[in-house]
Amino acid sequence: MNGRARHFMIAAGLVLSAFAAIPAVYGKQDLVANLSDHEIAITTGFTGAKLLLFGAIEGEGQIVVVVTGPRQSVKVRRKERVAGIWINTDSMTFDNVPSFYAVATTKPLEQIDPDIRSRQEMGLNHLNLRPADIDDDVSMEDINAFREGLVRNQVRHGLYSASSGRITLVSDRLFDTWVSFPANVVTGIYTVSVYYIQDGNPVHAQTTPLRVSKIGLGAYAFRFAHNNAAAYGVFAIVIAVLAGWLAAVIFRKV
Repeated sequence: MNGRARHFMIAAGLVLSAFAAIPAVYGKQDLVANLSDHEIAITTGFTGAKLLLFGAIEGEGQIVVVVTGPRQSVKVRRKERVAGIWINTDSMTFDNVPSFYAVATTKPLEQIDPDIRSRQEMGLNHLNLRPADIDDDVSMEDINAFREGLVRNQVRHGLYSASSGRITLVSDRLFDTWVSFPANVVTGIYTVSVYYIQDGNPVHAQTTPLRVSKIGLGAYAFRFAHNNAAAYGVFAIVIAVLAGWLAAVIFRKV
């Protein structure tokens, strides 16, 4: 039995046990889901991570998983060729942009009502990406061009999935999917939302937080640099001067 099969069998057992226990206390539950780990630790040499999301449903329906990273402001710049040189000619800032985005589904997202997809941000075309502050003379065509540029950049850096991932459904009850995170993910709290869809409408949803954090010496240096920017700058200059002086001494002796 390979690693994936072992993970899924363990997950299936846990989920079935949960389903057996829940009705006695809470009544019927249509959806139960969980992650193989609730924290990703970024250490020196971190190359990315993969987490298993697993669960079970009661009855027939579609499952959609949406993973979003911490929201942030992103400035998108437009480059144009002027006198043979590529330069930044214009820019647009978007607020509340997911730093990471991935979606997986058991069936095509097109089977879900477009309004629901927009509200729950199911699919790249339904991400709620709006400019922070624009002039009245900015056309919708320009806004869409910058929006497409933003998504294209995130996809190129591996932070957005260009297509929907696949959720494996077993016996119309158990399901699982892998979520991959690249090496350049930002730290913070991620949101993993699982939607149970029937007749094109969500009937149940579950949201699970996921923490991505730096640990070790790299984390200490990162926190120190952000909390003590001035001191960190002075320290970096001192180290650079000492390194230059030491190199000069060594080469003088050689």
